[in-house]
Amino acid sequence: MRPVLIALMLLLSSLASTARAEVALLVHGYLSSAATWQASGVNGQLIASGWRPGGIILPGYRGIQLPPPVAMAGKTFYGIELPSTAALVVQADILSAALRALSTRHPKESITLVGHSAGGVAARMALVRGGVGKVGRLITIAAPNQGTVRALQAVDATHESGPVGFLKDLFGGSDYYAVKDSWPVLLDLSPATPGSTLYWLNNQPQPPIHYVSIIRAAPYGLGDAVVPGASQDLNNIPVLRGKALSIVVPADHALTPADGAMLARLLAS
Repeated sequence: MRPVLIALMLLLSSLASTARAEVALLVHGYLSSAATWQASGVNGQLIASGWRPGGIILPGYRGIQLPPPVAMAGKTFYGIELPSTAALVVQADILSAALRALSTRHPKESITLVGHSAGGVAARMALVRGGVGKVGRLITIAAPNQGTVRALQAVDATHESGPVGFLKDLFGGSDYYAVKDSWPVLLDLSPATPGSTLYWLNNQPQPPIHYVSIIRAAPYGLGDAVVPGASQDLNNIPVLRGKALSIVVPADHALTPADGAMLARLLAS
């Protein structure tokens, strides 16, 4: 009787392990929001592949607010709302708090972080500053891991000096003011040079997890109109060289339904 009982317990344990869900946290990029994943069609592709939306995580003055738990078991993905114009360290610390909250809700499940554009850099900084916790994988999509000159160009375009600066400030419009208010994160995303935020981040020990970089390829070569291809490749960070899976896809910088299909395949592997 005892061997039968042991075998039954092992079978139940195996079934529980098989049914154990995974968790994905989707991190939006600069001047974006958690709704981008839905509007782009990424969420729809994940749902079609058996993933359930867990809702959007919100930061607040009382701390991280998780959405109500999803009743049914299964693979669950969450979005998070970040202040995308704030410095990367601010976004990273919010992400770290969200990851701790998710780890408490899903204590037996691994977490995959997925970051688009600047969200990929904020996600990596969260892991470096706040620790890995339950995170087993980071997937970045078109992320400026080595920075982008576009960030400096945006700062320069909104720099006020002399009569030209006065006119820009007077007639700039909402987009102008949005970029102007973004200087903290834009300076963080400037090309990695000694003394810069990205130079510091890229020279820190990187957590021993799985890394995937999805790299855009435009008709004119690797990269897109916002971030060069070399900057999108995590393998170009010296401490991660040879440790990341790099996938090149023909697309521009924005998210598309194809990204959702790609994520579904990666999350299933």
